[in-house]
Amino acid sequence: MGLGLMKKGNQPRVWITGAGGLIGHHLALAAAEFAPRFHVIPLTRADLDITDFAAVGKKFRADRPQWVIHCAALSRPADCQADPAAARRLNVEAAAHLAALAAEWGFIFFSSDLVFDGGKGGYVESDPPNPLHVYGETKAAAEEIILRNPRHIVLRAGLNSGASPSGRRSFNEEMAAIWRAGGSVKLFSDEFRCPLPAAVTARAVWELARPGCAGLYHLAGSERLSRVEIGRVVAAHHPELEARIEVSSRLEYAGPPRPADVSMRCGKVQALLSFPLPAFSAVAEL
Repeated sequence: MGLGLMKKGNQPRVWITGAGGLIGHHLALAAAEFAPRFHVIPLTRADLDITDFAAVGKKFRADRPQWVIHCAALSRPADCQADPAAARRLNVEAAAHLAALAAEWGFIFFSSDLVFDGGKGGYVESDPPNPLHVYGETKAAAEEIILRNPRHIVLRAGLNSGASPSGRRSFNEEMAAIWRAGGSVKLFSDEFRCPLPAAVTARAVWELARPGCAGLYHLAGSERLSRVEIGRVVAAHHPELEARIEVSSRLEYAGPPRPADVSMRCGKVQALLSFPLPAFSAVAEL
């Protein structure tokens, strides 16, 4: 993989699925600094089709990972809405299969703040999911399966920023590409998230990959921002571009329903971390 992470010896092995995506990529990059105790095996879609259960089982038995960090997903709500069967196969059935293989080992599953309907914001782990679209439904269904194992972890992640391998997977990359082409970005003033750089998410995950951490956690930035406010933060990181923002409403959106406020409180996970989860407007790098 060119990441210098394929260490030999008796180190515990860790699978990272979805290593070609934003969070999986940052997990692999951060492992040398924050998880040198592990032998990390980053898996992209080209390496392993996680919906091919026979191939996954064969490789799992060969590699014998002691941890699986499962980032791979069909993550765009519009794609899930267009093909619910594919969304369920990847987001629920593949996750359940991996969790079953790792039943005696550590397993970290990435869920989403979009399991909530956005009616109140400030969600805590005990708030019941009530998704508005297929993507949220698949994540909520997978959560229920994963949490049946008392060893396993579910992380409800907020919106993540950063540099992805393809250069087009994160929201900040999409905005910058539009501005670079001379366009304007339409953003909602009435939709709220708690964004966090993927590099920070990765550091937090590596701190949680230890005995005694299990159950459900919210992992997001410490600041509740509208989409417009998020766009202005991204624009400030690109002074070289003419960043044009059009203020709009989520009610004008023609795609899947959009929750108004899925901001999350992260006190439970913060108590386990060695560093404070940052405010997005204060981060040095997206």
